[in-house]
Amino acid sequence: MIEKTSKYYHTIKFLKWEQVKYRLLYALPGPKIAMESISDVEQFVHNEKQNINFIDSRDTWKGNNTFNFLNLEHTFNENIDWNYRDLGKLWTYNLNYFDFLQQSSISKYEGLGLIQDFISQQEYIDDGMESYPISLRLINWIKFIIKHGVQDVQLYNAAYFQLRKLSARPEFHLMGNHLLENAFCLFTGGFFLKDKKITNQGRTILQEQLEEQILSDGAHFELSPMYHKIILFRLLDTINIIRSTEHNDALFLTFLEQKASTMLSWLRKMMFSKSGVPHVNDSTLDIAPSEYDIIAYAKNLEIIIQEINLGSSGYRKRECSKYEILVDVGNIGPDYIPGHAHSDTFNFILHDAYGPVIVDRGISTYEKNARRTEERSTHSHNTVSVNGKEQSEVWGGFRVARRAKISSLEETDTVIKASHDGYKKMNCTHERTFSFGEETVEIKDTIGKSKEGIGYFHFHNRLQPKLVGDRINYANGYIEFSNMENIVLQTYELAIGFNKTVKAVKAVVRFNTELRTMINIR
Repeated sequence: MIEKTSKYYHTIKFLKWEQVKYRLLYALPGPKIAMESISDVEQFVHNEKQNINFIDSRDTWKGNNTFNFLNLEHTFNENIDWNYRDLGKLWTYNLNYFDFLQQSSISKYEGLGLIQDFISQQEYIDDGMESYPISLRLINWIKFIIKHGVQDVQLYNAAYFQLRKLSARPEFHLMGNHLLENAFCLFTGGFFLKDKKITNQGRTILQEQLEEQILSDGAHFELSPMYHKIILFRLLDTINIIRSTEHNDALFLTFLEQKASTMLSWLRKMMFSKSGVPHVNDSTLDIAPSEYDIIAYAKNLEIIIQEINLGSSGYRKRECSKYEILVDVGNIGPDYIPGHAHSDTFNFILHDAYGPVIVDRGISTYEKNARRTEERSTHSHNTVSVNGKEQSEVWGGFRVARRAKISSLEETDTVIKASHDGYKKMNCTHERTFSFGEETVEIKDTIGKSKEGIGYFHFHNRLQPKLVGDRINYANGYIEFSNMENIVLQTYELAIGFNKTVKAVKAVVRFNTELRTMINIR
């Protein structure tokens, strides 16, 4: 009971008062939103002069009432059940996002049929009428309308009804990417449907939240490359739509363009030459548009990619002819919404000239289960646990109680040395030093006397590492350890998408007081 109370206390104490206030407020019944006709609103019709092009989505609509989301496929025998929950709430959410309207293979006729089917069931839909799926769905509807020049009063009325529901309950209780998605929809939807009050509501939230959520080095503050790409993609779409209309707020458009430019800088800095962005924190494949598509989209919009060094996000990157390495020396963040954070302080990712060597295992589920907990844990990252404990207390699927804080940081071009206090309850400070050579990376871990440390090193599944004495050989390199007690190689599940993993090998290295690791790259 005491442990449970402590966990809740160390989770809740970081919340903003605004989050608490809106959680209480939204526990009450919401306002009744009546369906209103907007048949007199000037319709926004695509024409050749507008020439709006968007990024195509992945093919998740397979035809014949068949959908594939999160690598799970389902066929509805008769009518589509928009409340279908057998494959989990995230699958239901994806069904209701209507991202499939943007896939190149779907026709105007098919898309309108799916929209009309949803509208016919609208009053009975549950999860899909929450603020987050409304936000994504309406933007997809609007893009579909623009692309095909749709003039359908029933569709416009349904969209306006949902927009007003969203306007009544933006997700101030959740904040983060949820609130940003709400704001993008309120601004775009209000602008599209000629509701100035809702447009201004979205503009105000966007201005405030982009200022807060985009860090000085361009990172989205939840520090997930996947969500960073999603938010950047939404930002580029908004810029695209504004530029292609008679919108006259040049100051706001410039603000959005500058934020996109800084976000592009972080995206480019985080990318590895062989495989794009790493899957740190809550990130995996086939959810966000690819970084390559986003960069090409930005180029078509003539958005300049700034040159900003990695800094406030806590990540550091070093590159030379033999290897690229990304190091995490930042705090879990943001404090009041760490739901997509992992217990991964001092995690690192290493690529050689041939591709990934040491990797982050990524995520394969958002279900609140043992796998979700494991994928967020210390032992699932390339760092050190002490006495079998977590650096940061991840729990409940999207919660963090006690969390490690960086207590010192020194860095040059060739050395990064940092300490964190995640083990202060056992009078221990973990200090890790990275030293970068032309063909070597040396890592020194110090945890203090009489403490048992376990270092973890997750190899990419393309490699078949072999243990020979105190040394691990792998294609194009080897790793030597000093001061360790023993080394074992174990298999683990490397996530390559939701509900999709492959077997790979990790090294588990036990030591006391200090461990020295020398990675040699040929």
